[in-house]
Amino acid sequence: MRVLVTGAAGFIGAALSETLLARGDRVIGIDSLDPYYDVALKEARRDRLTELGGNRFAFLPLDFAEMAALESALEGIAFDRIVHLGAQAGVRYSIENPHAYVRSNLVGHVNLMELARHRQVEHMVYASSSSVYGGNDKLPFSVDDRTDHPVSLYAATKRADELMSETYAHLYRIPFTGLRFFTVYGPWGRPDMMMWKFTANILAGKPIPVFNHGDMYRDFTYIDDIVAGVVACLDNPPADDGQEKAGGSAKPHALYNIGNHKSEHLMKVIGLLEDACGRKAELEMLPMQPGDVHKTYADIAAIQQDLGYQPTTSIEQGVPKFVDWFREYHGV
Repeated sequence: MRVLVTGAAGFIGAALSETLLARGDRVIGIDSLDPYYDVALKEARRDRLTELGGNRFAFLPLDFAEMAALESALEGIAFDRIVHLGAQAGVRYSIENPHAYVRSNLVGHVNLMELARHRQVEHMVYASSSSVYGGNDKLPFSVDDRTDHPVSLYAATKRADELMSETYAHLYRIPFTGLRFFTVYGPWGRPDMMMWKFTANILAGKPIPVFNHGDMYRDFTYIDDIVAGVVACLDNPPADDGQEKAGGSAKPHALYNIGNHKSEHLMKVIGLLEDACGRKAELEMLPMQPGDVHKTYADIAAIQQDLGYQPTTSIEQGVPKFVDWFREYHGV
């Protein structure tokens, strides 16, 4: 299979590309290497893929929000399916720089849908987010729940992507699958996320910022489990049969949660990090941040039933694996 992967130098995109290459697929990777976080980390991920894939991996350094550049770079390059993972990520940064989210997450998503339409691709899988559930009190979050009360612009753009994909599935009968990821962590992760920040600070003897005074819960999902879910979805496009899909669409458009199906207390995770790092954390207790949510918890019944998805990595296993990788990568 020939797969176009956006965000290929990102955390999930690189891990997915590695899995696709390992099974013999061809990958065309797109990434702008945006300096939102350390570009050297993105380049290191890209270089790993180049080494692994050889001539089955092509990397295109471009901004998919620029339609002319996207079409020009892909001229003459064939691909069967798209996994659109590239986006402006981060809940808190969306308060500081909203226009970056409109450009990447809205304009960029439309560009990829137009590409899918004109190239008549077999299936487009795209990244949504658990953030679409906003401040929902009902737990666990189900793909059948209402998602019209986002508490951050980032969440609103991801919900908009789902709605626009529904429209294209209706108008052009393109199979789409949207994936609501729940707090992804693991080796080669993102420096702007809690697991990385806390590990770095604990090892450096610096305080860690603990929001809502530690009363936070997250469904932490190990990267290997995320990738297993993405691959299962990629290989199984929703049928255009008029039957209701996960998420409620009767078009060829499915929505799935990909999580660990466990809501873990933040303080428990901090304890696991302390154990893995071999030292106690200095805690800086802070109030809740604007745009944040108190709890996330994935109901994964739909993807379990449809695709046999089953996460296998607990935080007790995953946290030490991440810390081991972090120490090796940074030589600490």
